[in-house]
Amino acid sequence: MTKTGVIFILILFVMSSLSPQTALASEEQKMQDEVIYMIMVDRFNNGNTSNDKDANLEDPLAYHGGDFQGITEKLDYVKEMGYTAIWLTPIFENMDKGYHGYWIKNFYQTNDYFGTLEEFKTLVKEAHKRDIKVILDFVVNHVGPNHEWLNDPIKQDWFHANKSITNWNDQDEVENGWLYDLPDLDQENPNVSKYLFDAAKWWIQETDIDGYRLDTVKHVPKEFWSDFSDEVKSVKESFFLIGEVWHDNPNIVVGYQDTGIDGFMDFSQNESLRATFEKSDQSLGWLFSNNERNNKLYNRPELLGQFIDNHDMQRFTNLVIQNNQNPVTQSKLALTYMYTAPGIPIIYYGTEIALDGGNDPDNRRMMNFGGNDELTYFVKQLGAIRQQQLPLTRGEMELLVDEAGLTVYKRTFADETVIVAINNTSEAKKVSLEEDINKGEQLKGLLAGDLVQSGNKKDGYTIQLESGQSEIYEIVNQKSDNRLFIGIVIGVITILLFLFLRLKRTKQ
Repeated sequence: MTKTGVIFILILFVMSSLSPQTALASEEQKMQDEVIYMIMVDRFNNGNTSNDKDANLEDPLAYHGGDFQGITEKLDYVKEMGYTAIWLTPIFENMDKGYHGYWIKNFYQTNDYFGTLEEFKTLVKEAHKRDIKVILDFVVNHVGPNHEWLNDPIKQDWFHANKSITNWNDQDEVENGWLYDLPDLDQENPNVSKYLFDAAKWWIQETDIDGYRLDTVKHVPKEFWSDFSDEVKSVKESFFLIGEVWHDNPNIVVGYQDTGIDGFMDFSQNESLRATFEKSDQSLGWLFSNNERNNKLYNRPELLGQFIDNHDMQRFTNLVIQNNQNPVTQSKLALTYMYTAPGIPIIYYGTEIALDGGNDPDNRRMMNFGGNDELTYFVKQLGAIRQQQLPLTRGEMELLVDEAGLTVYKRTFADETVIVAINNTSEAKKVSLEEDINKGEQLKGLLAGDLVQSGNKKDGYTIQLESGQSEIYEIVNQKSDNRLFIGIVIGVITILLFLFLRLKRTKQ
């Protein structure tokens, strides 16, 4: 190695040692550190037009052309956005018009509209090269309408009797009824359960995927999920399972946490997130109450999936527009909370550009990669900050201020503290903090880059936010921060001086 290279590396080492931040790379990666990007395969990106068949962009219920190759081509985009895992809607061969993937025909074949098994393997390999996990949507409750198994004499006992669910409080009906008239599999049949176990394990062994998002969990017996978990984790111990128990009562969801499913979609918090941020001047109080409740109810509340919308509900942007609010402003506030509060943020494709859309299927429009640059840049910032600040994924949360839309809270991990301020009001706000103030410390804004000084313990910090603004503050020692700046200046001067002397010597 040349002298120039050695000096440059030494300078970088000194500069990095002066940094007050604790990078996530210094700790073992945990699932709670992830940010999951949910992709509806058919509606994301068309990378191979040869598999489009009868795709029709004008028909919201037809295939639109998205495929494995299209996702592979956008993995750098996924990485740049700060997403660390992708959750794909079901990729298996589907019955006619099953663009969404939930009408499964064959559990061992990929959907021809999406591409071949080899193309999917390429997608997984390329994702892993970028340290992006791949989570597949896995459906065990039902198969597609008019499935051929219904006419197979050998498989007549694979299904429950054709009855709709009329009483949603009757768990027998919930587990045995035909959801949306889809043929309901009997998982208590050993042949059915073995088929599903084998298929689930085959995809892990064949493609090295990292997890399953489990569809319609409450419609399947808990005993099956316990066995399912044991089976898939016997293949890959680190395999992640996150379940969809769609219920606004968390006590129902908690009943599934001893089945081996690692985390759950937090639908109760989803309702509070949407109600809080779909318009201004709403208190964030319920979000913190829910968080306290989750800490008491769940064994691993940090693995709850937090989201503001998904493929089954009206898009958050649409709600905001209906309230005559700015979707970019409200999305920034909602995402700031999601990225800085306990749980795993799950971002539905298009949220980062404020993609509009009403109820299904309007909420499944084709992705537009030339969308809102302002919001896209903001999401990139959030992703970077979340990866750099361990308190945001590991720390305890404490509410400091809650004043009808103006909220300040802190996350604390070891000896590090991050303070988050959100102004979900229609006016500029100012708030003073007097807790945990040490002379010589300052708040360093990580989004807008502003500095908030503290005079002494009595004065504390005074935070000022414009209407609709949020900020994430790192507490830094003023002298340490100055040393970082001085170190950078010295490093740059040293490099320039070395290059000047080398150039002079070369001329001589």
